[in-house]
Amino acid sequence: MANDFTILVGTVGQGMNVSGDGGETWSKIRNPIPSECNIRALRTYPDNPHRILAGSDGLGLFRSEDNGVSWESIESPIGDLQVWSVAVDPANTDTIFAGTRPEGFRSRDGGKSWDKLTMGVDMNCPVGTPRTTNMIVDPRDSNTIWAGIEVDGVYKSMDGGDQWVHLPELGPDPFHGDIHGMALANNSVYCTSPFGFATSTDEGESWDYHYFPKFNPTDVRSYCRGMIVKPDNPDVMFVGNGDFIPGVIGCVQRTKDAGKTWAPVDLPVVPNSVVYWLANNPEIPNVVAAATLFGYVYVSTDGGDTWIKLQKEFGEIRSLAISPN
Repeated sequence: MANDFTILVGTVGQGMNVSGDGGETWSKIRNPIPSECNIRALRTYPDNPHRILAGSDGLGLFRSEDNGVSWESIESPIGDLQVWSVAVDPANTDTIFAGTRPEGFRSRDGGKSWDKLTMGVDMNCPVGTPRTTNMIVDPRDSNTIWAGIEVDGVYKSMDGGDQWVHLPELGPDPFHGDIHGMALANNSVYCTSPFGFATSTDEGESWDYHYFPKFNPTDVRSYCRGMIVKPDNPDVMFVGNGDFIPGVIGCVQRTKDAGKTWAPVDLPVVPNSVVYWLANNPEIPNVVAAATLFGYVYVSTDGGDTWIKLQKEFGEIRSLAISPN
């Protein structure tokens, strides 16, 4: 079946929404995830795509063992903090991370107990309390943890999260370090920000920026949000792009040569805001989903060559996940 996969959509104000048939029909989760809560982070487990973590505003973490049909609350000291990102160690999936506003938390026993991470982020950043928008456990070495901060650049731990260093600035403007999306591939570190797409080939010590074309001549810049790497071909990457935040128009930018050149994919309906987030899954590498901040969901089942817009529309989308059925 072409639509034999599950899509999960986390929203602001409409909680968690799950479709087990590729977006044809939808269910809203009501317990224990409240139907009108905020879900800002979703992550499938690397060893079991039917196992999924979700992070909320003020309600901590939730986990599903059955592809999003049912959920359990994970006890944690996160309290009333917002969870902006979640990560799972691919070498030991009992180790999980939650990126919060600010800093984050780590569990080494699957969520039974937690350590508060002391990262040393700048608490006087331009958006007030900074947000840990991305956390990645390095697949090359589980002791190396990467964190992207909104607005404080990239932090790195070499000892599993106990101690952190603030890597060099990504550019001259503080918002060069307003990290929105992040990925590791091709022995490089990739980040997105309001300015565009940043690449480091030296483990975050220096950065090169790619600036996407502006949508309008009067735009300050071409704004970027989430990014993903194609699991079976890391030269192919996708970036959510738009005129500003929340924006009135957007696109999905794609590269087939590891970021050297980019072009927007052909979406059937013009996005109604910045394309905020994207999702894929190693088990079904040709399925790609993208969502605008204002509720449109697009799906490709051929690696991003052709797309459909789902009939279902949401309010404000903040997170996406895809898993095989």
